[in-house]
Amino acid sequence: MSQQQSDSLAGDEAPLLDAGSSAPDLQVDRGSGAVDDPPVSGQAEVVLSTDSLAALKLGTQQIIPKGLAVASRPRVRPRHHTAVVTLPVTREARPVPFPEVQLSQASAEDDDIDGAGVQRRMNRRNMSYRVAMTSVGNDIVSRTLPASALKAVSEDETPSVQPPSGQEGDKRALRRRTGQKKGGSFKDDPQLYQEIRERGLHAEGHGGDGEAPDEQPGRDRNIVVKSFRPTQLTWSQLPQVQETGVLESMSAEERKRQEAMFEIITSEYSYQHSLGILVRHFKESAELRATMTKTEHHHLFSNISVIQAISQKFFEELDMRHQENPILKDISDIVQRHASNHFSPYITYCSNETFQQRTLQKLLSSNSAFKEVLKRLECSAECGGLPIISFLILPMQRVTRLPLLMDTICQKTPLKTVEHASTVFALKTISKLVKKCNDGARTMERTEQMYTIQKQMEFGKIKPFPLISASRWLLKSGELAVCLEELNIFSKAFSHKSFFLFLFNDVLIITKKKSEESYIVIEYATLDNVTVELEPQAIKQGGSAPFPLKLSMKKNGDGRFGHLVLAAESQLDRARWVKALQKRQQFNYLASKEGLPQCEVIKAYIPKQPDELGLQQAELVIILQREEGWLYGERMRDGEQGWFPASCATEITDLTAVAGNMRRMQRLRETNV
Repeated sequence: MSQQQSDSLAGDEAPLLDAGSSAPDLQVDRGSGAVDDPPVSGQAEVVLSTDSLAALKLGTQQIIPKGLAVASRPRVRPRHHTAVVTLPVTREARPVPFPEVQLSQASAEDDDIDGAGVQRRMNRRNMSYRVAMTSVGNDIVSRTLPASALKAVSEDETPSVQPPSGQEGDKRALRRRTGQKKGGSFKDDPQLYQEIRERGLHAEGHGGDGEAPDEQPGRDRNIVVKSFRPTQLTWSQLPQVQETGVLESMSAEERKRQEAMFEIITSEYSYQHSLGILVRHFKESAELRATMTKTEHHHLFSNISVIQAISQKFFEELDMRHQENPILKDISDIVQRHASNHFSPYITYCSNETFQQRTLQKLLSSNSAFKEVLKRLECSAECGGLPIISFLILPMQRVTRLPLLMDTICQKTPLKTVEHASTVFALKTISKLVKKCNDGARTMERTEQMYTIQKQMEFGKIKPFPLISASRWLLKSGELAVCLEELNIFSKAFSHKSFFLFLFNDVLIITKKKSEESYIVIEYATLDNVTVELEPQAIKQGGSAPFPLKLSMKKNGDGRFGHLVLAAESQLDRARWVKALQKRQQFNYLASKEGLPQCEVIKAYIPKQPDELGLQQAELVIILQREEGWLYGERMRDGEQGWFPASCATEITDLTAVAGNMRRMQRLRETNV
């Protein structure tokens, strides 16, 4: 290796093998598994991957998680490529040395790209693989181990009788094979709640059914590691569970039930961890507090400290139940009791969501000091570089996920048992709480919105309309161009080129925009007397109107009949207006949703318009319409409908999963979510 290449690796991990040397130069003691030649002074001792604890524990072959692998490697790899691992590892006196298995293949493949760079690429691959292995939770490859530590594992120490498969299962298998530290706990390395993904959020047949038998990779098959993200510790991985030997006699359904209950405990701990960062790092920051008023600070953080306190008590009681006996009998009684008696602050927090989001937007747009301090706090390693909004919406995310997690436990609990009845009772209780949270948020938002719109409207000669009502809310508002040729019975006051429409759930109000916050009412009519039609072609009048729609009013504010042709700026905008105007005519029966496509949310979305749908990660939505990169869908957990960007979700193609999601939706809506 040249002096320049050696310097470039200084301070980083030492290369596993100098590509310039040959395999026979290594003197290997096959009895001890250690390299005879002493390490160079100042250079850390190297442990080959085939000499690692993971390889020795595995026995016959080294497994890379299926979810991290692809069948083949591209001919020209990017600069930050990944590790190539050859699987067969014999279990004799010691595994086959890494150079004999790997070096010739990797070098031959790299020579055809750039012969001079073989050595550097080999080093990058080796370091990439060590990083992937280290992220599993074991540094056995990257740190130096004494030769005495490399002991073979006896056959009777196999941790699990039923090896897992699938992406999550393979990751769990890899964690066990890399040596889970005895006495390990899910508290050892807490994860941010934003970064975990509860398996219980999925219905049966869509990643929520736990583990299945391993699909062993074929021998002499190269695997390309793509990336690795450690998963949460599962119940069957717990050392105290494995030591009891209960996994050998436990049924698959009961093991899935144990996993589902344990997941509520571990996810609550992650939730606690993220809440602590929100309170400690953001809310209690004196520097951030100094950039805003006391009222703004209260609107931004609301009662989050109270939420943290009740979550702490909830977790402590769950954890105590787990500590008493790792084989959980039931946790539904704890969930039910806290949902009934202690979770009411969630309703307050969710109801203040409107003030929270508006305050944050106002501070970001008009307060440079706040924006500067917040940016610095968000870049901190403590919060993982995540924005503050991802922490502020945590209570809404957690409380809406609990019914789904409880439903998973309900599925895995035998019918006609005390535990099943307790789980159903807890599911109904937490579902009613979520409904109150949703209603509180909507009521607060709608009431404030109606007061604001009422102040902005001037009725003039038109008979005033009593706008504010507890049963009225805004569906959509916006400006549409007017096609003057079609103004048959309307007055000449309609000579301007556009109208601003306010569409409520029971009435349509047509206005002329006077200023940014002032509107003159021209006409209004109840939606029962309004119909909308798509015009077959564009109408031109001093310009183009490529996306027209025709409004017919059977009875407007003055008791007259007429129609009006308006034009939207895009096909998407017209589709959204038509959907909103026809909302009262649409049926919402469950049977009508059978067979419709579904999608899973991969990125949270905060609505910016009244007709848009707020989404959380891992949420399921029924797709009702597609238009120019947007989807109109129905949120499965509560039936809310709206538009959202198609880039926020991925379609579910597994028909079994689709059917399971429909069954889950029916169960959840029966509990009034």
